[in-house]
Amino acid sequence: MTARPASGARLAGPEPLVDVHAHFYFAGCGRADWRQLNEARLRAGERIGITYHVGSVLGSWGARSPVYFQSHADSVMGNDAMLAIQAAAPDRIRSYVAINPNESAAALAELERCRAAGAIGVKLTAARRASDPLLDPILDFAAAHGLPVLHHAWQHRRLDVPGQDVSDALDLASLAGRHPTVAVIVAHIGGGGDYRHTFAVARDVPNLYLDLSGSGVDRGMLDGALEAVGPARLLWGADLTLETGLAKLWALGELGLSADELALVRWRNAQRIFPPGSFPLLEGRDA
Repeated sequence: MTARPASGARLAGPEPLVDVHAHFYFAGCGRADWRQLNEARLRAGERIGITYHVGSVLGSWGARSPVYFQSHADSVMGNDAMLAIQAAAPDRIRSYVAINPNESAAALAELERCRAAGAIGVKLTAARRASDPLLDPILDFAAAHGLPVLHHAWQHRRLDVPGQDVSDALDLASLAGRHPTVAVIVAHIGGGGDYRHTFAVARDVPNLYLDLSGSGVDRGMLDGALEAVGPARLLWGADLTLETGLAKLWALGELGLSADELALVRWRNAQRIFPPGSFPLLEGRDA
């Protein structure tokens, strides 16, 4: 059994930990408590022991345009907010660029603008299904600059989802297969749907990674993910529920992984797939 931390110690233990799926809010998101939500995430991250939060702001979070179909203007506003949050805590926070690929030229310009300002990855939600060739210029940009792509997903899409042109692992495998040098991250295996379908699809796509976040913490979920892709293609993340992210991290400690394998999930895989220099506090460690 894995020993639980002593009172006051970091709940995830002393080793580095990168959250590859974080979200933040800002004044334009329509929530009066946006500042408190951000502060609460950072407090919880400190208690857990998160070294870096890699986060995104999804446009106006539905205040001015739909969350999953955010307008270009909302994308720019949200990315500006995310970059400002990163600038305020550069030792703890990194940024994705959240874009709507339906506006291709504007999306590519926004990618370049935000990459130059310090963003280290691309965040796609559900404005266009991942199997659509419209996403190819976005992935070409990611390949040229060594950026991973975190893509919102439903685990086994049986029906259309209202408000989303949602993708599942089959769509993401199509995208990853067309762009084999890009690390494509399937968001939140614990976020709803049949993750076993995702595992079966991801098994033979070497640049498809699984993000462990989401509120689901089912018995057998982590065992199945490890059996399908191994620890070298699992990434720890929390999404909106840090407590379930911590629960999954503790559960990983009970599954017999070696210290090196657990380090892959905690931080080494992230250090490998994000651009060099993304995580200065991890520099000099054996990745």
